[in-house]
Order: sequence, then C-alpha cells, then structure tokens
Amino acid sequence: MFFKQIVVLDYTGLQGFALQRLQELSENPVAIYNDVPVDEATTIERARDAEALFVSWNTPVSAKVLAHCHKLKYIGMCCSLIDEDSANVDVRYARANGIEVSGIRDYGDEGVAEFIIAELIGLLKGLGKHQWRSEPLELGGRRVGIIGMGTTGLLTARHLQFFGAKVSYYSRSRKPYVEQLKIDYQPLEELLQNNDIISFHLPRNAKVLNEEYFQWLGNRKIIVNTSLGLPFEKEVFEKWLLRNGNYAIFDNCGFGPHMNTLTRYNNIIYSDKTSGWTREAKGRLSDKVLDNLNAYLANIK
Repeated sequence: MFFKQIVVLDYTGLQGFALQRLQELSENPVAIYNDVPVDEATTIERARDAEALFVSWNTPVSAKVLAHCHKLKYIGMCCSLIDEDSANVDVRYARANGIEVSGIRDYGDEGVAEFIIAELIGLLKGLGKHQWRSEPLELGGRRVGIIGMGTTGLLTARHLQFFGAKVSYYSRSRKPYVEQLKIDYQPLEELLQNNDIISFHLPRNAKVLNEEYFQWLGNRKIIVNTSLGLPFEKEVFEKWLLRNGNYAIFDNCGFGPHMNTLTRYNNIIYSDKTSGWTREAKGRLSDKVLDNLNAYLANIK
C-alpha cells in the first residue's frame, strides 16, 4: 500500500474504476464523501487524516485546512489547475510544505461547446420561452466573439464555424495557430463592439469587463458565460440586463455565488446543470486523475 488513508473530500465525479484503484492504494477503506462540506471546519474534519486527498472545484482547500493535515503527501485536483491564482486549493502553501498537487485539463470541453450551440440556436429561433429578435434567425452569419482562447474557447469556435458563424477572439496573447483557422483576433473594445454574441471561456476569478467595457458592448446583444463564476462586475452586468434586447445564457457554474440573485432576471436563460459535466467527461476526468497519481507514485519509488 502506498497510502495509509485516502480521502475523497467531496463529489468529484470519479468513476467506479477509479475509486477501485484508489482502494488498491489505501491501507484503510477510502473515505468517500459525495457532498460539499458546509464549512471550513467540516473540510478540516474530513481531510485531517488523509495522506492523499482528492477534491473537486467546489470545495476550497485553504492554507488553514492544509495546516491541519499533518500527514498529507498528495492532492489530486479532480478539476482544472490552470494557475495558482484561480485554483480552489492553496497550491502555493501546499507545495511550500512538501505536498504534491496535480490538476487536470481538457475533460469537459465537448459538453460545454454542445451546450452553447444548443442554447444559442434555441434563443435565435425562439424554440423556448425567448426569441432574440422579432423573427427566427439562423446561427450562420452571426458574429460571435470568444473571450479566452483555451481548449474550450477554441472548440466552441470550431463548432460555431461549422454552423457558419463568423468567429473572432480576444485573449491575453495572440494565437497564430487559431488565426490560421480563420478566427480573427480583435482587441477587446473592438470585439465587444463588433459582435452580436460574446462567449466567455476564462479561469475562475478572472474579471475582464467593467462599466466602460459594457458601454463598448452596447445593447441588443447576447452574453454566454460557462466560466467558473462571473467574468465581469455583477452590478454593471445587472444594469446591462435591464436594457432593451439583451440576453444572457448561463450554465450552473457561470453564476458563481450569485445564482439566486441573477436568475430573477427574465432575460437570463440558464440551466441548473454544469454544461461540461457529462458521463463522458467524468470518464475522461477519472482517467486523467489516475494518470497524475500514477506519475506521482512512479516518481517516489
């Protein structure tokens, strides 16, 4: 056995084959929790005896939590680890104290892109309660701006192109390989002004739009957000929602802690599901979490 105690801190989506592999590596029965801890004290109580800890994006694992985990050697993040600032685990504290942290990437992107296409078609054609303009419209020919050109942003852009949409993007750095796919780069102000639909694909806690940028965006537009939390100032976004012809499309993750407040707006179309959280995504997640764990174990042998 490599670990005396393994703890799955919350609902991670790890599939049966992955949980079985964890049990093979744990001397004691793996402690598996399928809900999110209600507070930090509960997180500490669950995690304190772990030598290996597995956690989703939903539960903060702060320095205070880690300070109580004296036996902890390894944290497997069952979610994206894009950078230390956007992580729900205090990665800096963990690594400074000899705890290995690994995260995964590119497991739920397909579901996100499919959700965006489905909801946009529904809004443009009036297939649900809302219709964007007075007549049904096709996705082909619509101008769509992507903010954040990572894996999900690019996959969404390619799906949109298949339907004939005219896609451009803004990112912190230009992506020549993206532009070779006829996805044009535009500065943020131009992107907001020139496109009918703006779709956000950003790390947690990234804020890119303030009141000035919403002025550039203007009205009779559609915002799509499937990022983890709001990528803009909430109060300014609410003002924008009150203007004529504006709509927003969100999945469960897009609201961050503001779901109860924002869902009262009739022109926000939303799902209570996480768009990328499909059976297939959970399988990819499980494979990648195990790959990271196996790499860690190979290095310490």
